[in-house]
Order: sequence, then C-alpha cells, then structure tokens
Amino acid sequence: MRSEEILKRVDHTLLKPDASWESVERLCEEALEYHTASVCIPPCYVERVRKRFEGLTICTVIGFPLGYGVTAAKVEEARQAVCDGADEIDMVVNITDVKNHRYKAVEAEIRAVREACRGHILKVIAETCYLTGEEKIAVCEAVTRAEADYIKTSTGFGPGGATLEDVRLFREHIGPQVKIKAAGGIRTREALEAFLSAGCDRVGASCAVEVLRKER
Repeated sequence: MRSEEILKRVDHTLLKPDASWESVERLCEEALEYHTASVCIPPCYVERVRKRFEGLTICTVIGFPLGYGVTAAKVEEARQAVCDGADEIDMVVNITDVKNHRYKAVEAEIRAVREACRGHILKVIAETCYLTGEEKIAVCEAVTRAEADYIKTSTGFGPGGATLEDVRLFREHIGPQVKIKAAGGIRTREALEAFLSAGCDRVGASCAVEVLRKER
C-alpha cells in the first residue's frame, strides 16, 4: 500500500491536554502537505484553525475522553463545534449507559448528537477496552439505528486501543452504511496497513505522517 493511499485515510490527530497552538498549527501544515483525510483537534482550536487554514477538513471531539457527560452538554458541544467550523464530529458514547445495558439511552443520545450536526460526519467512539463482546455488539446496533456515519474503536486515552478483532466484530454487526475508524496505539506502517486492510475506512493516528515521511 502506497504511503499516499494510507495518508488520505488518516485523521492526523493531536488531542494531548497540553497541546499548544504551535503544535496544532504544525499538525495542520503537515495535514495539508501530506493530504491526510482530516486533522482531529481539541474543540477549543476549531474556530482558530478554520480561520487560519482554508481547505482543511477539521474533525473535533465531543464528550471526550470519558463520555459520561449529559446528553444536553454533548449536543451543545456538537452545535458549537459545527458553528466554529468543524466538518466532522467524534463523540464518545456514554460508557456508563453501555455498562448498565441502557442501550435505548445510548441510541437516543447518538441520535440527538446526530441531529445537532446533521450534514456533517458523525463518528461514535465505543471505547472497546471497557466493553464485553455483547456490549460492543449493542453499540454497533445503536450506532446503526441512530444513523451515525462511523463507529470508532477508541479514544486513545483508555487502557487499551484498537484491535483487529474489534474491527472484525464491528464489520459483522454494523449496518452497511456505517464505516469504521480505528484509533489508539496505531504507530507503525504495518499497523496502519493492517487496520485499513481489515476494513477500516479511517485510522486516527498522531504519528502516521512522521512514520511514513521517513520512508520517502
């Protein structure tokens, strides 16, 4: 797989809590130079990046990284992100609702955020490291029914990241219109290729540009 083909499916990511404007600016410059799918950045930088970088696809995060904020807060976060110029929204599922098997509440929350950012891409982060197989399947079903665009494996902040096993499970249980994004711990060319080959349409990674640039 050519480096260019990989990069166009990478969400070039910087979500560190101490991310400076200089580091975000550098991320955006790399994304434009290497033609990544998007940059994934903290919500507080979305408006500034939109004004500074024309033609850049901006992704941001909602309810991040723990997911247990109330639905109204997530909805308002999503609305503000879109207002500020975000093209794509990665929301963390309410993991406590999943663990309590309140799957209708999970679906209702995803649907509410879906409505708040209608016309923009919505990715739902399952944070699979905390979930059983049954719970992962239930999230797949909720994401499908709520008409989200993607299901995403991980925030990168939990005790575990993306696994090929979870990608295969997602592929079995999501609807045909739902795509898969893998994120968390994907740090080599081999890993990037493996997740894309397994059926991911996007990969979230902070070091993909650095890794693939060295191979040019």
